[in-house]
Amino acid sequence: MHGSYNWTLTANNNEEITYRSMMGEYIVYYRGKIVGGIYDDRFLVKPVKSAIAYMPNAKYELPYDGAKEMLLVDDVDNKDFLTGLFDAMYDELHAPKPKKMKNTNI
Repeated sequence: MHGSYNWTLTANNNEEITYRSMMGEYIVYYRGKIVGGIYDDRFLVKPVKSAIAYMPNAKYELPYDGAKEMLLVDDVDNKDFLTGLFDAMYDELHAPKPKKMKNTNI
């Protein structure tokens, strides 16, 4: 993984920020909610109103073909900036969907 994103994923041992590898990319979670991901060495976040307000000059980019546009985060090495961004976004993010129970009655 690209070194510039090391703080994003480890967040100085901040347990509120976690990640999961998915198809060669990384999905980033804040307090259990998806905030964005790392796609082709770019950190992109969901374009919720608070993220747009927090980064009014951010460029919109596609994480991959066929996906919805997301906001490019340039200041990935600034812990205070990212923490403020995630805090601002949190209330607008959807709660994770509950996992479906497997039917074990066969």
